[in-house]
Amino acid sequence: MDRALARAGSAGAKIKKPAQDTFWGGRSGYFSDPDGYLWEIAWNPHFPLDREGRVQLPE
Repeated sequence: MDRALARAGSAGAKIKKPAQDTFWGGRSGYFSDPDGYLWEIAWNPHFPLDREGRVQLPE
């Protein structure tokens, strides 16, 4: 997650909020693209991904 945010910055995005720990136990950060759209990159350790990269919600 931190590397993805850094890569966005290296590609010209403006980092609006550096990655930081969240109250729900993950990490999150924000950047804006060249058109000014705001994007969030987040990591949630409680929602694992399946083999195809889809989120698996807990029961």
